[in-house]
Amino acid sequence: MWSHVVSMLFAQISGAISLNDVCDNLRNHGGILATIRGALVPSRNGLSHANKVRNSAMAEELFWETLAHHEQQTPSFGRSGPRKRKRGIPRRFKRIIHAVDSSTIKLVANCITWAKHRRRKAAAKLHLRLNVGSFLPGFAIVEAADHNDNFRARELCAAILAGEIVVFDKAYVDFRHLFDLARRGVFWVTRAKDNMKYRVVKRLIKKPVGNILRDDIIMLTTKKSKAAYPETFRRVIALVEVDGKMQEMTFITNHTEWAANSVCELYQSRWEIEVFFKQIKQNLKLCDFLGNSANAVGWQVWMALLVYVLLRYLGHVSDWNHSFSRLFTLIRGMLWDKMALGEILGRYGTAGGSFRMLGRPDQAYLPGFTP
Repeated sequence: MWSHVVSMLFAQISGAISLNDVCDNLRNHGGILATIRGALVPSRNGLSHANKVRNSAMAEELFWETLAHHEQQTPSFGRSGPRKRKRGIPRRFKRIIHAVDSSTIKLVANCITWAKHRRRKAAAKLHLRLNVGSFLPGFAIVEAADHNDNFRARELCAAILAGEIVVFDKAYVDFRHLFDLARRGVFWVTRAKDNMKYRVVKRLIKKPVGNILRDDIIMLTTKKSKAAYPETFRRVIALVEVDGKMQEMTFITNHTEWAANSVCELYQSRWEIEVFFKQIKQNLKLCDFLGNSANAVGWQVWMALLVYVLLRYLGHVSDWNHSFSRLFTLIRGMLWDKMALGEILGRYGTAGGSFRMLGRPDQAYLPGFTP
């Protein structure tokens, strides 16, 4: 199990394109690999069999335990302080803001029948709840992309506490679920679907104010929708800049006291989860897969998320001030060097300093594996 995890982590960081690539590269550095707590070089068939047979739920559990361990060891890692507050969060909001969305991962249709998405396409889907402040996942589901996003909305939002804010796209709109969130004391912000039927109960502004065109309290009118959400909520119509052009958008929320501009800014903070997906897709190995089974794809996705958290934690404790892509590139370039990364990252980009401090790969630690 340990050698399997180390091999899959290596595949993510090195950008290996095949099982042979992983195994041959590890074999060429077998001496250094053995110092990582006795990790062994896998055979091609052995690694393929492990990805196919060893339950990917073990990789998922390892990811969540590692994330919880790092948050416990360094509490500042799991929360956003004033100095490292993300630019996408309105500063006046002190509550925890969650962004919920999904990303489609393209697969090879003629090889992967379990993930048929369209006639000639196959795809897996990563559903994610992201803490916008800490930029860390709060919950994730990896599965075939064969159903609508709103089927997973309840699971993604189950652990959100009263007083917190969740923002998601209209693909996750389910009025029964929205009403459940409101009863739990959770504030939600999303976009209205084009076919939403309603009546205006109260107008909060009589005429457009700046970019805010309408701000109303509304009630759903269709029988099914009204039964799912029997109370009033708020609708804000605003002009929002998209790709340099002003575009009219309709937002809905259960909070009636925020400024209308705040509702728009909260929804725009949802873009942070798109940035997250962009980071992991551009840097980690989520396009070419080392196996065709659902279990093998699960292993690769969870190992990608694990590498992301490990690198983010390393950057956090080292006060890394550059981009995630630059951090990833630096780590990949010195993958087989026995250097203390904290010493290097802490001085990266500064004049002077030498990096002769020897790293201790034999002290590598992941929760659940005995040191």
